[in-house]
Amino acid sequence: MKAQVSIVASAFRGGLLALWVFVAAFPFAWMALISLRSPVDAFAQPPLLLAPLSFAHFHQIWVIDGFWRQAFNSTVITVGTVGVSLSLGCLAAYALARYRGAAGFWLLMVALVFRAMPHVVLLTAYKPAFFQLGLWDRYETLIIVLVAINQPFTIWMLRSFFVNIPAELDEAALVDGCTRLQAFWRVIMPVMWPGVITAGLFSFLLAYNDYLISSQLMNGDHMTMTAALSNYMNANDDAVKLLTGIAGAVSVCIPLIFLILFFQRQIVAGLVQGAVKG
Repeated sequence: MKAQVSIVASAFRGGLLALWVFVAAFPFAWMALISLRSPVDAFAQPPLLLAPLSFAHFHQIWVIDGFWRQAFNSTVITVGTVGVSLSLGCLAAYALARYRGAAGFWLLMVALVFRAMPHVVLLTAYKPAFFQLGLWDRYETLIIVLVAINQPFTIWMLRSFFVNIPAELDEAALVDGCTRLQAFWRVIMPVMWPGVITAGLFSFLLAYNDYLISSQLMNGDHMTMTAALSNYMNANDDAVKLLTGIAGAVSVCIPLIFLILFFQRQIVAGLVQGAVKG
């Protein structure tokens, strides 16, 4: 009897998991499918599941429309944001994790308040200043803003990882003759890599997926992929342009899928490391 109940429970859990996977994956799968269809087949009623496939829309957006330029812009901005966020975030989080005074607590609270603000509120302060300083439509401008928005979250996440690393490791390294910076780089950071990868992934997602800040601070040849896609998605009266934009959206999602699959073990290890007290 217990074995039968266990089998039924396992089947029920498997069914719920399969249903969740289907609901979660269906929008992307459907988007990918219609991006390979002609306008007539993509919007046919009822849907034609066996219609011929074509990469014409991908050729249109990447080769003819030059979407590779926006891909290059997104790469530069994402790499710059992740690099600066992790470099500053690791040092700040390590210092706050080892500092026991009240000032560290209030710094973390201020950072949390700043992170909780809507991005559009921050944009109203950044945008006029950049116009007056002549820093409009430049890579470093967008990187600075995205780092400022993302840095509090990065510091909070990295600090939770540093707190779980025993302070005795620092002390042992200092006794062996290391400076504080050498102890941080040679002893603490090798233990921290799962946490760094996890925080880096969240920084990557913020910079790569950002639309509001990118669309307001960048235009023309410096637009990112997410900002450029809005020009296609607003073309409701042009089915070909809309499908071309959908092909671009699929292209934007593919690197994210491979990134998550490639770093899944490090991400899980990092999340577990940040959740367990040492």
